[in-house]
Amino acid sequence: MLDDITKAVLAHDDVVRYLRGGHGASDRAARERVHGYIEELRTTQRYPFYRALKHPLYPILRKIERIPEHVEIAQAATAEGRVIYASNHKSHTDYLIEPVILDDHGIRPPIIAAGINLFGGALGLLHRYVTGAIPIRRNTKDPAYLVTLKAYVAELLKRHDLLVYLEGGRSYNGAMKPPKTGLLQAALQTGRDDLTILPMAIAYDLVLEDQVLSHQGVKRRQRPFAVELAEMVRHGMGYQSRVFLTFGTPLPLRGYDSESRRVVVDLARHIRDVIGKLHKVLPTALIAAAMRPSIQLSDLADRIDGMLDVLRANEANLAVSSGQQALDEALKAMSERGIIVIDGTRCRVRDRMVLRYYARTIQHLLSPGGDQVTH
Repeated sequence: MLDDITKAVLAHDDVVRYLRGGHGASDRAARERVHGYIEELRTTQRYPFYRALKHPLYPILRKIERIPEHVEIAQAATAEGRVIYASNHKSHTDYLIEPVILDDHGIRPPIIAAGINLFGGALGLLHRYVTGAIPIRRNTKDPAYLVTLKAYVAELLKRHDLLVYLEGGRSYNGAMKPPKTGLLQAALQTGRDDLTILPMAIAYDLVLEDQVLSHQGVKRRQRPFAVELAEMVRHGMGYQSRVFLTFGTPLPLRGYDSESRRVVVDLARHIRDVIGKLHKVLPTALIAAAMRPSIQLSDLADRIDGMLDVLRANEANLAVSSGQQALDEALKAMSERGIIVIDGTRCRVRDRMVLRYYARTIQHLLSPGGDQVTH
């Protein structure tokens, strides 16, 4: 016997058209493929168990000071209707930090759209039966998967809020990536009048995987999460950071044409731009953007002061008010992280790739459309 969500997915217009068309497969093979993907996407959030996860995750969470901004916006939005949280994506710790911040403020965490590489072994069982994450096959061209995914997300939004990472995966060079549109289009197809996008930006003083991401530069292949987890543990020795999660103004989705590719793309770009403006400008990023191969600390502070003038004019979300404050708050941590070297009154670059990674996190605010990283 089919459950309600399976029946609803199979009744979606795109799925019906696919099953009728077959795309070169027999009717039976097409139906089996769709049913297989429905089973793969199936998830359950057990909220009481979810809240209890904070205790085994404490060794990770205690290393990161959580600082939410404008969380009252999320509280109001979830009280009024269904919400899709749209976030940038920095680290695997995002999956932990963002739902925990919501739960800390009395907001039930959403279902998370996460990469399928996170669904192996015990972690996969945790995602499927506790946190309520759905596995996303990025870059697949299988029409059976695409129509099933969109229909499943549309049905899921009738029951839960959803968290999506608009860029798809993490940024490997620090800069924001072009937005993906598949999940956004699926959301528009729900036809709900109370559906809103809630943009939010996450920013760390130091990203746990900064060395791994920056030295790879671009994602070449999908690696098992166990491998990435081992790297995170290795680089997590002595790791401490703040994380800012900034919520923006909700964007109602009523009236958007889900069948128009141009409308969906423009909407995705607009949401990405909003997230970019919300992104907290932290002292580590300022130092990285102002840095030269070797520079006097006084000159570095002056260069940051000049950047702050530009950022204020662009209405950026600033964490510091002066270059000297940025140096006071971040130089020691960046030196201990092996990114820079302090030599008396001078500062030298030690790891250029990691420094560029942090500099690029604010390039969209300093020089829209350009990249002026020179060290």
